[in-house]
Amino acid sequence: MRRTLAAAALLASSLLTVGLLTGCAGKRVERVDPGKTIDLSGRWNDTDSRLVAEAVIKDALDRPWVPNFSQRHQGRPPTVIVGTVVNKSAEHISIETFTKDLERELTNSGRVTFVASKGEREEVRQERVDQQTQSSQQTAKGLGKETGADYMLKGTINTIQDQQGGTQVVFYQVTLEMVDLETNAKVWFGDKKIKKVIAKTRFGF
Repeated sequence: MRRTLAAAALLASSLLTVGLLTGCAGKRVERVDPGKTIDLSGRWNDTDSRLVAEAVIKDALDRPWVPNFSQRHQGRPPTVIVGTVVNKSAEHISIETFTKDLERELTNSGRVTFVASKGEREEVRQERVDQQTQSSQQTAKGLGKETGADYMLKGTINTIQDQQGGTQVVFYQVTLEMVDLETNAKVWFGDKKIKKVIAKTRFGF
């Protein structure tokens, strides 16, 4: 009887130890530089979004349409708005993050005037309407004084995937166009390509 009780106590102790070890197992968190490139899955990520936005906007602003517009309008820089970027890939891509990266590059360049998107304008317009009755005459912002955009930036994201065995190649092509809102003329056309080789390791990590 004593041997049976001792064996049961030992088994319970072992199970408790395993339970404690399992319960203590957790995730290791490491803070890293947000600008550091980290590719875990090989899919589109924040680094791709940032680098593509930087590359395509630099190319766009270095093209003749910018100085040509300023020459025709007494030195005024063109006013740009970001339109729709369509994800035509089979992969989930945060289009909002990418368009914000595009907006940041356009705004911070200082070479164009950037105006709010359609969704943002609705909120701002409602605020102006409220100011007409709720704010003082000296501080209320007038209606009908918005700056109209001269050009709209829009585009697509496409992918091509190829796989053999445990190796996969993913090709991304981001194509963007700058369209004259008055004439529909395309004054700039650019793209950025990314190719990734994703190879499964022996242990699946």
